[in-house]
Amino acid sequence: MATERSDGRSDRDRSGQASGRDWTTYGLVAGASLTSVGLAAYEIVPASVTPLIRESLNIGPAIAGLLVSVMFGTAVVASLPAGALLDRTDSRRVMVVAVFVLFAAGIWGWIGGREGSYRSVIASRAVGGIAYVVVWNAGIDIVSRAVTGDHRATAVGIFTASGPVGFAIGQGTGPIIAARFGWPAIFIAFTGVALVGLLIFWPTSRGLGGRDGEAPTLGEFGTVLRDETVWLVATLGFLSYALYLFINSWGSSYLTQEIGLSLAVSGVLLAVFPGIGVVSRISSGLLSDRVFDGRRQPVLLGSFGLAAPLVLLFAYLGSVPLLVGVLLLSGFAIQLTLGLSFTYVREAVDPRVAATAVAFQTTVGLAGAFLAPIVGGAVVDAAGFDAAFLLAGALAGVGTVLAWRAPEPQAT
Repeated sequence: MATERSDGRSDRDRSGQASGRDWTTYGLVAGASLTSVGLAAYEIVPASVTPLIRESLNIGPAIAGLLVSVMFGTAVVASLPAGALLDRTDSRRVMVVAVFVLFAAGIWGWIGGREGSYRSVIASRAVGGIAYVVVWNAGIDIVSRAVTGDHRATAVGIFTASGPVGFAIGQGTGPIIAARFGWPAIFIAFTGVALVGLLIFWPTSRGLGGRDGEAPTLGEFGTVLRDETVWLVATLGFLSYALYLFINSWGSSYLTQEIGLSLAVSGVLLAVFPGIGVVSRISSGLLSDRVFDGRRQPVLLGSFGLAAPLVLLFAYLGSVPLLVGVLLLSGFAIQLTLGLSFTYVREAVDPRVAATAVAFQTTVGLAGAFLAPIVGGAVVDAAGFDAAFLLAGALAGVGTVLAWRAPEPQAT
Protein backbone atom coordinates (compact mmCIF):
# COMPACT_ATOMS: atom_id res chain seq x y z
CA MET A 1 0.00 0.00 0.00
CA ALA A 2 1.18 3.52 -0.71
CA THR A 3 1.38 5.41 2.60
CA GLU A 4 0.65 9.08 3.19
CA ARG A 5 3.40 11.46 4.29
CA SER A 6 2.98 14.45 6.56
CA ASP A 7 3.08 16.71 3.53
CA GLY A 8 0.09 14.96 2.04
CA ARG A 9 2.04 13.18 -0.69
CA SER A 10 2.15 9.42 -0.85
CA ASP A 11 5.20 7.22 -1.35
CA ARG A 12 4.13 6.91 -4.94
CA ASP A 13 3.90 10.71 -5.28
CA ARG A 14 7.46 11.13 -4.09
CA SER A 15 9.18 8.34 -5.96
CA GLY A 16 7.06 8.10 -9.07
CA GLN A 17 6.60 4.40 -8.31
CA ALA A 18 4.11 2.58 -6.13
CA SER A 19 5.50 1.00 -3.00
CA GLY A 20 3.01 -1.82 -3.21
CA ARG A 21 -0.04 -3.11 -5.02
CA ASP A 22 -3.29 -1.45 -3.94
CA TRP A 23 -6.62 -0.74 -5.55
CA THR A 24 -5.37 2.44 -7.19
CA THR A 25 -2.61 0.52 -8.94
CA TYR A 26 -5.06 -2.05 -10.25
CA GLY A 27 -7.38 0.74 -11.35
CA LEU A 28 -4.55 2.54 -13.11
CA VAL A 29 -3.53 -0.54 -15.09
CA ALA A 30 -7.17 -1.33 -15.90
CA GLY A 31 -7.93 2.25 -16.98
CA ALA A 32 -4.83 2.60 -19.13
CA SER A 33 -5.50 -0.81 -20.70
CA LEU A 34 -9.15 0.00 -21.45
CA THR A 35 -8.08 3.26 -23.07
CA SER A 36 -5.64 1.36 -25.26
CA VAL A 37 -8.31 -1.24 -26.10
CA GLY A 38 -10.52 1.53 -27.50
CA LEU A 39 -7.67 2.92 -29.59
CA ALA A 40 -6.67 -0.53 -30.91
CA ALA A 41 -10.27 -1.24 -31.92
CA TYR A 42 -10.41 2.15 -33.68
CA GLU A 43 -7.15 1.31 -35.46
CA ILE A 44 -8.26 -2.02 -36.99
CA VAL A 45 -12.02 -1.58 -37.43
CA PRO A 46 -12.00 -0.36 -41.09
CA ALA A 47 -10.63 -3.78 -42.06
CA SER A 48 -13.87 -5.39 -40.86
CA VAL A 49 -16.08 -3.36 -43.22
CA THR A 50 -13.75 -2.76 -46.17
CA PRO A 51 -16.32 -3.81 -48.84
CA LEU A 52 -18.82 -1.24 -47.50
CA ILE A 53 -16.19 1.51 -47.46
CA ARG A 54 -15.01 0.70 -50.97
CA GLU A 55 -18.54 0.75 -52.36
CA SER A 56 -19.48 3.96 -50.57
CA LEU A 57 -16.32 5.93 -51.41
CA ASN A 58 -15.74 4.22 -54.80
CA ILE A 59 -12.13 3.32 -54.05
CA GLY A 60 -9.90 0.34 -54.86
CA PRO A 61 -8.49 -2.23 -52.42
CA ALA A 62 -5.05 -0.64 -52.08
CA ILE A 63 -6.51 2.78 -51.31
CA ALA A 64 -8.95 1.22 -48.85
CA GLY A 65 -6.07 -0.62 -47.16
CA LEU A 66 -4.45 2.71 -46.37
CA LEU A 67 -7.23 3.38 -43.86
CA VAL A 68 -5.50 0.90 -41.55
CA SER A 69 -1.87 1.15 -42.65
CA VAL A 70 -1.78 4.96 -42.43
CA MET A 71 -2.03 4.65 -38.65
CA PHE A 72 1.07 2.43 -38.58
CA GLY A 73 2.88 4.88 -40.86
CA THR A 74 2.12 7.97 -38.79
CA ALA A 75 2.93 6.07 -35.59
CA VAL A 76 6.38 5.17 -36.92
CA VAL A 77 7.09 8.84 -37.70
CA ALA A 78 5.54 10.30 -34.54
CA SER A 79 6.67 7.78 -31.91
CA LEU A 80 10.20 9.03 -31.22
CA PRO A 81 9.24 12.74 -31.02
CA ALA A 82 6.35 11.70 -28.76
CA GLY A 83 8.76 9.84 -26.48
CA ALA A 84 11.05 12.84 -26.24
CA LEU A 85 8.03 14.99 -25.37
CA LEU A 86 6.92 12.56 -22.66
CA ASP A 87 10.37 12.62 -21.07
CA ARG A 88 10.24 16.43 -20.85
CA THR A 89 6.63 16.93 -19.74
CA ASP A 90 3.89 15.36 -17.63
CA SER A 91 3.06 12.15 -19.51
CA ARG A 92 -0.20 11.77 -17.57
CA ARG A 93 -1.55 15.06 -18.92
CA VAL A 94 -0.21 14.39 -22.41
CA MET A 95 -2.07 11.08 -22.43
CA VAL A 96 -5.32 12.89 -21.61
CA VAL A 97 -4.78 15.38 -24.45
CA ALA A 98 -4.06 12.50 -26.85
CA VAL A 99 -7.34 10.74 -25.99
CA PHE A 100 -9.32 13.92 -26.65
CA VAL A 101 -7.45 14.36 -29.94
CA LEU A 102 -8.50 10.82 -30.84
CA PHE A 103 -12.10 11.66 -29.94
CA ALA A 104 -11.97 14.69 -32.26
CA ALA A 105 -10.38 12.57 -35.02
CA GLY A 106 -13.19 10.04 -34.67
CA ILE A 107 -15.82 12.74 -35.13
CA TRP A 108 -13.88 14.11 -38.10
CA GLY A 109 -13.77 10.66 -39.70
CA TRP A 110 -17.48 10.12 -39.07
CA ILE A 111 -18.37 13.42 -40.74
CA GLY A 112 -15.99 12.72 -43.64
CA GLY A 113 -17.49 9.26 -44.16
CA ARG A 114 -21.06 10.59 -44.17
CA GLU A 115 -20.05 13.23 -46.73
CA GLY A 116 -18.24 10.65 -48.88
CA SER A 117 -14.88 12.43 -48.54
CA TYR A 118 -12.00 9.97 -48.61
CA ARG A 119 -9.48 12.75 -48.00
CA SER A 120 -11.17 13.76 -44.76
CA VAL A 121 -11.38 10.16 -43.59
CA ILE A 122 -7.72 9.38 -44.32
CA ALA A 123 -6.57 12.66 -42.74
CA SER A 124 -8.55 11.88 -39.59
CA ARG A 125 -6.94 8.46 -39.44
CA ALA A 126 -3.46 10.00 -39.70
CA VAL A 127 -4.24 12.25 -36.74
CA GLY A 128 -5.65 9.24 -34.88
CA GLY A 129 -2.38 7.38 -35.49
CA ILE A 130 -0.45 10.13 -33.72
CA ALA A 131 -2.87 10.01 -30.78
CA TYR A 132 -2.58 6.24 -30.61
CA VAL A 133 1.21 6.14 -30.39
CA VAL A 134 1.23 8.85 -27.72
CA VAL A 135 -1.24 6.88 -25.59
CA TRP A 136 0.72 3.67 -26.15
CA ASN A 137 4.05 5.16 -25.12
CA ALA A 138 2.61 7.17 -22.23
CA GLY A 139 0.63 4.16 -20.98
CA ILE A 140 3.74 1.97 -20.86
CA ASP A 141 5.67 4.75 -19.12
CA ILE A 142 3.07 5.35 -16.41
CA VAL A 143 2.17 1.68 -15.85
CA SER A 144 5.89 0.92 -15.48
CA ARG A 145 6.24 3.62 -12.84
CA ALA A 146 3.10 2.59 -10.98
CA VAL A 147 4.53 -0.72 -9.74
CA THR A 148 7.71 -1.95 -8.15
CA GLY A 149 10.39 -3.64 -10.25
CA ASP A 150 9.36 -7.18 -9.36
CA HIS A 151 5.87 -6.60 -10.81
CA ARG A 152 6.79 -4.31 -13.71
CA ALA A 153 6.90 -6.85 -16.54
CA THR A 154 3.57 -8.35 -15.44
CA ALA A 155 1.84 -4.95 -15.37
CA VAL A 156 3.26 -3.89 -18.74
CA GLY A 157 2.35 -7.29 -20.19
CA ILE A 158 -1.27 -6.75 -19.14
CA PHE A 159 -1.24 -3.31 -20.76
CA THR A 160 0.21 -4.58 -24.04
CA ALA A 161 -2.48 -7.30 -24.13
CA SER A 162 -4.89 -4.45 -24.86
CA GLY A 163 -3.69 -4.61 -28.49
CA PRO A 164 -5.09 -8.04 -29.43
CA VAL A 165 -8.19 -7.46 -27.27
CA GLY A 166 -8.93 -4.25 -29.15
CA PHE A 167 -8.26 -5.90 -32.50
CA ALA A 168 -10.71 -8.70 -31.66
CA ILE A 169 -13.40 -6.25 -30.53
CA GLY A 170 -12.95 -4.06 -33.59
CA GLN A 171 -13.04 -6.94 -36.05
CA GLY A 172 -16.01 -8.60 -34.32
CA THR A 173 -18.27 -5.61 -33.71
CA GLY A 174 -17.42 -3.38 -36.69
CA PRO A 175 -19.91 -5.05 -39.07
CA ILE A 176 -22.65 -4.95 -36.41
CA ILE A 177 -22.14 -1.22 -35.80
CA ALA A 178 -22.03 -0.53 -39.54
CA ALA A 179 -25.26 -2.44 -40.14
CA ARG A 180 -27.09 -0.57 -37.37
CA PHE A 181 -25.74 2.97 -37.68
CA GLY A 182 -23.93 3.08 -41.05
CA TRP A 183 -20.25 2.40 -41.63
CA PRO A 184 -18.99 5.93 -40.72
CA ALA A 185 -20.12 5.25 -37.14
CA ILE A 186 -17.19 2.85 -36.70
CA PHE A 187 -14.91 5.88 -36.32
CA ILE A 188 -16.68 7.17 -33.20
CA ALA A 189 -17.85 3.91 -31.62
CA PHE A 190 -14.59 3.05 -29.90
CA THR A 191 -13.45 6.53 -28.92
CA GLY A 192 -16.10 6.29 -26.20
CA VAL A 193 -14.37 3.18 -24.85
CA ALA A 194 -11.12 5.14 -24.66
CA LEU A 195 -12.87 7.93 -22.73
CA VAL A 196 -14.30 5.46 -20.21
CA GLY A 197 -10.81 4.07 -19.70
CA LEU A 198 -9.54 7.61 -19.20
CA LEU A 199 -12.15 8.23 -16.48
CA ILE A 200 -10.75 5.23 -14.59
CA PHE A 201 -7.14 6.10 -15.30
CA TRP A 202 -7.17 9.78 -14.27
CA PRO A 203 -8.00 9.51 -10.53
CA THR A 204 -5.90 6.38 -10.03
CA SER A 205 -2.77 7.84 -11.63
CA ARG A 206 -2.43 10.80 -9.24
CA GLY A 207 1.20 11.54 -8.50
CA LEU A 208 2.53 9.83 -11.63
CA GLY A 209 3.66 11.19 -14.97
CA GLY A 210 5.47 14.30 -13.74
CA ARG A 211 9.21 14.86 -13.99
CA ASP A 212 11.49 15.47 -11.01
CA GLY A 213 14.41 17.80 -11.52
CA GLU A 214 15.57 19.25 -14.81
CA ALA A 215 14.42 17.93 -18.16
CA PRO A 216 16.78 15.53 -19.96
CA THR A 217 19.35 17.19 -22.19
CA LEU A 218 19.77 16.47 -25.88
CA GLY A 219 22.93 14.56 -24.97
CA GLU A 220 20.93 12.27 -22.69
CA PHE A 221 18.43 11.61 -25.49
CA GLY A 222 21.39 10.76 -27.71
CA THR A 223 22.55 8.08 -25.30
CA VAL A 224 19.37 6.14 -26.05
CA LEU A 225 20.13 6.05 -29.77
CA ARG A 226 23.75 5.05 -29.14
CA ASP A 227 22.99 2.26 -26.67
CA GLU A 228 23.78 -1.18 -28.11
CA THR A 229 21.27 -2.94 -25.85
CA VAL A 230 18.50 -0.58 -26.96
CA TRP A 231 19.27 -1.37 -30.61
CA LEU A 232 19.38 -5.10 -29.89
CA VAL A 233 15.99 -5.08 -28.15
CA ALA A 234 14.53 -2.84 -30.86
CA THR A 235 15.73 -5.33 -33.50
CA LEU A 236 14.04 -8.16 -31.60
CA GLY A 237 10.87 -6.07 -31.57
CA PHE A 238 11.18 -5.43 -35.31
CA LEU A 239 11.54 -9.16 -36.02
CA SER A 240 8.68 -10.10 -33.72
CA TYR A 241 6.29 -7.54 -35.22
CA ALA A 242 7.36 -8.58 -38.73
CA LEU A 243 6.57 -12.24 -38.01
CA TYR A 244 3.29 -11.28 -36.33
CA LEU A 245 2.05 -9.16 -39.23
CA PHE A 246 3.33 -11.54 -41.91
CA ILE A 247 1.28 -14.44 -40.58
CA ASN A 248 -1.72 -12.19 -39.86
CA SER A 249 -1.59 -10.84 -43.42
CA TRP A 250 -0.81 -13.96 -45.44
CA GLY A 251 -1.85 -16.90 -43.28
CA SER A 252 -5.46 -16.76 -44.43
CA SER A 253 -4.43 -16.64 -48.10
CA TYR A 254 -2.19 -19.66 -47.55
CA LEU A 255 -4.98 -21.67 -45.94
CA THR A 256 -7.32 -20.74 -48.79
CA GLN A 257 -5.02 -21.15 -51.78
CA GLU A 258 -2.77 -24.00 -50.65
CA ILE A 259 -4.94 -25.99 -48.22
CA GLY A 260 -8.24 -25.40 -50.04
CA LEU A 261 -10.28 -24.00 -47.15
CA SER A 262 -12.99 -21.43 -47.66
CA LEU A 263 -12.16 -17.80 -46.89
CA ALA A 264 -14.62 -17.81 -43.98
CA VAL A 265 -13.10 -20.93 -42.40
CA SER A 266 -9.58 -19.66 -42.99
CA GLY A 267 -10.42 -16.42 -41.21
CA VAL A 268 -11.85 -18.24 -38.20
CA LEU A 269 -8.83 -20.54 -37.95
CA LEU A 270 -6.34 -17.72 -38.34
CA ALA A 271 -8.06 -15.75 -35.57
CA VAL A 272 -6.43 -18.05 -33.00
CA PHE A 273 -3.02 -16.63 -33.94
CA PRO A 274 -3.55 -13.04 -32.70
CA GLY A 275 -6.14 -14.17 -30.15
CA ILE A 276 -3.65 -16.18 -28.12
CA GLY A 277 -1.73 -12.93 -27.67
CA VAL A 278 -3.94 -11.98 -24.72
CA VAL A 279 -2.54 -14.97 -22.82
CA SER A 280 0.96 -14.65 -24.26
CA ARG A 281 1.57 -10.98 -23.53
CA ILE A 282 0.40 -11.31 -19.94
CA SER A 283 2.34 -14.56 -19.53
CA SER A 284 5.55 -12.91 -20.71
CA GLY A 285 5.62 -10.73 -17.64
CA LEU A 286 4.55 -13.49 -15.27
CA LEU A 287 7.23 -15.83 -16.61
CA SER A 288 9.91 -13.17 -16.31
CA ASP A 289 8.86 -11.86 -12.88
CA ARG A 290 7.97 -15.18 -11.26
CA VAL A 291 9.62 -18.12 -13.01
CA PHE A 292 12.92 -16.42 -13.92
CA ASP A 293 13.20 -14.08 -10.90
CA GLY A 294 12.98 -10.90 -12.94
CA ARG A 295 15.32 -11.99 -15.74
CA ARG A 296 14.17 -10.94 -19.21
CA GLN A 297 16.57 -12.75 -21.56
CA PRO A 298 15.27 -16.34 -21.03
CA VAL A 299 11.77 -15.33 -22.12
CA LEU A 300 13.02 -13.60 -25.27
CA LEU A 301 15.22 -16.57 -26.12
CA GLY A 302 12.34 -18.98 -25.63
CA SER A 303 10.10 -16.75 -27.75
CA PHE A 304 12.26 -16.91 -30.87
CA GLY A 305 13.65 -20.38 -30.17
CA LEU A 306 10.13 -21.82 -30.22
CA ALA A 307 8.86 -19.63 -33.07
CA ALA A 308 11.64 -20.47 -35.55
CA PRO A 309 10.88 -24.19 -36.11
CA LEU A 310 7.11 -23.62 -35.95
CA VAL A 311 7.16 -20.97 -38.69
CA LEU A 312 9.46 -23.14 -40.84
CA LEU A 313 7.09 -26.11 -40.44
CA PHE A 314 3.94 -24.17 -41.28
CA ALA A 315 4.17 -24.48 -45.06
CA TYR A 316 4.81 -28.24 -44.87
CA LEU A 317 1.77 -29.26 -42.82
CA GLY A 318 -1.33 -30.39 -44.65
CA SER A 319 -3.39 -31.37 -41.61
CA VAL A 320 -5.82 -28.71 -40.43
CA PRO A 321 -5.63 -29.74 -36.73
CA LEU A 322 -1.82 -29.56 -36.90
CA LEU A 323 -1.98 -26.16 -38.57
CA VAL A 324 -4.28 -24.85 -35.83
CA GLY A 325 -1.87 -26.20 -33.23
CA VAL A 326 1.06 -24.48 -34.94
CA LEU A 327 -0.91 -21.23 -35.17
CA LEU A 328 -1.63 -21.34 -31.44
CA LEU A 329 1.93 -22.18 -30.42
CA SER A 330 3.61 -19.77 -32.83
CA GLY A 331 1.18 -16.99 -31.91
CA PHE A 332 1.97 -17.55 -28.24
CA ALA A 333 5.73 -17.68 -28.85
CA ILE A 334 5.99 -14.62 -31.11
CA GLN A 335 3.89 -12.42 -28.84
CA LEU A 336 5.98 -13.18 -25.77
CA THR A 337 8.51 -10.71 -27.17
CA LEU A 338 5.79 -8.18 -28.00
CA GLY A 339 4.74 -8.25 -24.35
CA LEU A 340 8.16 -8.11 -22.70
CA SER A 341 10.36 -5.98 -24.96
CA PHE A 342 8.87 -2.69 -23.76
CA THR A 343 9.75 -3.48 -20.16
CA TYR A 344 13.21 -4.65 -21.20
CA VAL A 345 14.11 -1.55 -23.20
CA ARG A 346 13.11 0.98 -20.54
CA GLU A 347 15.20 -0.91 -17.97
CA ALA A 348 18.24 -0.66 -20.24
CA VAL A 349 18.45 3.15 -19.99
CA ASP A 350 18.43 5.92 -17.41
CA PRO A 351 14.89 6.48 -16.02
CA ARG A 352 15.03 10.10 -17.18
CA VAL A 353 14.89 8.97 -20.82
CA ALA A 354 12.86 5.77 -20.36
CA ALA A 355 9.90 7.09 -22.39
CA THR A 356 12.25 7.89 -25.27
CA ALA A 357 13.55 4.30 -25.19
CA VAL A 358 9.99 2.95 -25.24
CA ALA A 359 9.14 5.27 -28.13
CA PHE A 360 12.19 4.12 -30.06
CA GLN A 361 11.13 0.51 -29.46
CA THR A 362 7.67 1.35 -30.78
CA THR A 363 9.08 3.07 -33.86
CA VAL A 364 11.34 0.19 -34.87
CA GLY A 365 8.75 -2.46 -34.03
CA LEU A 366 5.98 -0.79 -36.04
CA ALA A 367 8.38 -0.42 -38.95
CA GLY A 368 8.51 -4.23 -38.99
CA ALA A 369 4.71 -4.33 -38.86
CA PHE A 370 4.49 -1.90 -41.76
CA LEU A 371 7.04 -3.68 -43.99
CA ALA A 372 6.18 -7.34 -43.37
CA PRO A 373 2.88 -7.53 -45.31
CA ILE A 374 4.44 -5.70 -48.27
CA VAL A 375 7.68 -7.72 -48.42
CA GLY A 376 5.82 -10.94 -47.66
CA GLY A 377 3.42 -10.31 -50.52
CA ALA A 378 6.29 -9.62 -52.91
CA VAL A 379 8.01 -12.90 -51.95
CA VAL A 380 4.76 -14.88 -52.25
CA ASP A 381 4.15 -13.34 -55.67
CA ALA A 382 7.70 -14.03 -56.90
CA ALA A 383 8.52 -17.40 -55.33
CA GLY A 384 5.45 -18.79 -53.56
CA PHE A 385 4.41 -19.47 -49.99
CA ASP A 386 7.16 -22.00 -49.27
CA ALA A 387 9.84 -19.39 -49.88
CA ALA A 388 7.96 -16.78 -47.86
CA PHE A 389 7.63 -19.03 -44.80
CA LEU A 390 11.26 -20.11 -45.20
CA LEU A 391 12.30 -16.46 -45.06
CA ALA A 392 10.07 -15.86 -42.03
CA GLY A 393 11.61 -18.88 -40.27
CA ALA A 394 15.08 -17.56 -41.06
CA LEU A 395 14.18 -14.22 -39.48
CA ALA A 396 13.03 -16.05 -36.36
CA GLY A 397 16.38 -17.85 -36.38
CA VAL A 398 18.17 -14.50 -36.46
CA GLY A 399 16.04 -13.45 -33.52
CA THR A 400 17.12 -16.57 -31.62
CA VAL A 401 20.79 -15.68 -32.08
CA LEU A 402 20.22 -12.08 -30.99
CA ALA A 403 18.17 -13.13 -27.96
CA TRP A 404 20.97 -15.52 -26.96
CA ARG A 405 23.38 -12.56 -26.89
CA ALA A 406 21.01 -10.20 -25.08
CA PRO A 407 22.32 -8.99 -21.70
CA GLU A 408 20.10 -8.64 -18.69
CA PRO A 409 19.09 -5.00 -18.21
CA GLN A 410 19.87 -3.13 -15.04
CA ALA A 411 16.38 -2.79 -13.56
CA THR A 412 15.55 0.72 -12.38
